[in-house]
Amino acid sequence: MSAVETPHLIRTIEWDMMDKTKFFPLSMLSSFSVRCCLYPLTVIKTRLQVQRHNYMYNGMIDACKKIYKIEGISGLYRGFWISSIQIVSGVFYVSTYEGVRYILRQNDVIGNIDSRVKSLIAGGAASLVGQTIVVPFDILSQHLMVLGINNKQGKYIDKMGMNPLGLILEPGKSRAQISIDIIKSIYQRDGYRGFYRGYCASLCAYVPNSALWWGLYTSYQDELVRLFPEWVSHLFIQAVAGTLGGFTTTIITNPLDIVRARLQVQRLDSMFSAFKVLWVEEKLQMFTKGLSARLVQSASFSFFNNSRI
Repeated sequence: MSAVETPHLIRTIEWDMMDKTKFFPLSMLSSFSVRCCLYPLTVIKTRLQVQRHNYMYNGMIDACKKIYKIEGISGLYRGFWISSIQIVSGVFYVSTYEGVRYILRQNDVIGNIDSRVKSLIAGGAASLVGQTIVVPFDILSQHLMVLGINNKQGKYIDKMGMNPLGLILEPGKSRAQISIDIIKSIYQRDGYRGFYRGYCASLCAYVPNSALWWGLYTSYQDELVRLFPEWVSHLFIQAVAGTLGGFTTTIITNPLDIVRARLQVQRLDSMFSAFKVLWVEEKLQMFTKGLSARLVQSASFSFFNNSRI
């Protein structure tokens, strides 16, 4: 995939140069593989963001240990299959990103804009399309993430000390049945709009995140090319640039991601009320809640993503 317009040392593979019949299937397979490896961090991040104070977990490692001890490995993959449907949105994300860049490049006036600005615009547009597709699946998977199963006793329990949908967690229900219960409950309470709860918050969190990542990735890559000797692998430079971009954007957008998660899971009224509740409960810790898991997840995803570009 064409990431950005880069210095002469790194060849840019443009959108029209690729075989789409091979790229899309291989891209989806690659995304699924990376998602398999990193998904436990998504579960940990969500539970850390939604819990009040340190009600259950005292950080990323503590959460990982407790979830594994109580729920087994399946607890770290709660909601995985629903969340994995999101890999389809990756096709639309990439297509939008490359399409917008192509339009900007072809336009004689806009084509003179700095490549970092074009990457930022294209990244924001791509995230707008991607979030429109993934928000309903995010909501479903997050509700599954905060509901745990005690494998030893075979009973369903509410691991977060809350049950905003009022679900009846009866023993013997399969994950598929619980998923159906969640869908029914959301629809009964809010109709179709319930599947887009927190949509604006998702846009506020992920559109800037995507735009900043592509823009910063370009900037970091340009600087690293100047700093590193010529014999350093260009693939390594791209991977490092992606990782640094992931770190930076994650730190900046973390409070917005927490607000998004709480709106979608705890069913708060608005972004303002979510910020207010978050500030009352956490004070300055609202900027670091779930940040460690998000940093590891984002940096790892950025590194692997750029290693396969």
